[in-house]
Amino acid sequence: MTYLSKTLLLCAGMALAACANPDRFDNANTVDLNAPGANGMSGAAGDPTSPVYFQQTIGDRVLFAVDQSSLSSEAQATLDGQAQWLMTNSDYNAVIEGHADEQGTREYNLALGARRANAVHEYLVSKGVAANRLKVVSYGKERPIELCSNEACYAKNRRAVTVISAVPSS
Repeated sequence: MTYLSKTLLLCAGMALAACANPDRFDNANTVDLNAPGANGMSGAAGDPTSPVYFQQTIGDRVLFAVDQSSLSSEAQATLDGQAQWLMTNSDYNAVIEGHADEQGTREYNLALGARRANAVHEYLVSKGVAANRLKVVSYGKERPIELCSNEACYAKNRRAVTVISAVPSS
């Protein structure tokens, strides 16, 4: 047998083996990550101490204007809620991710994302959140939530996202 024949035979065997267990995706072994206690965190969107509540009710992101890192009044209102939640729920830390749209160079957008994340960080600290509970990271244009080249997509990608994480128990 030639090398190509062996490769094709091996690929065909692997493809058939992948189909051998049709019930592997049934619901018997699924985990509801929004359920109370999932991943060691409290659960549902109705639970005010839950990260899901933070994300869906308080709001985990703020948006920015083109080439800007200043906070709008709407962004400040969202961040006021985030600060209150973080101060009430001291079992959680946060990572603030700075993002930019696809316009501009990678280097420029990384710097812009950092300025946006730092603006959120400074605002939360000014509202009483301990600085050691917050980390900042910039992804620039590397992690868009919308992929298209128009203003509607760009506007969604110009953001800072506050990601909640549980504080490790000592």
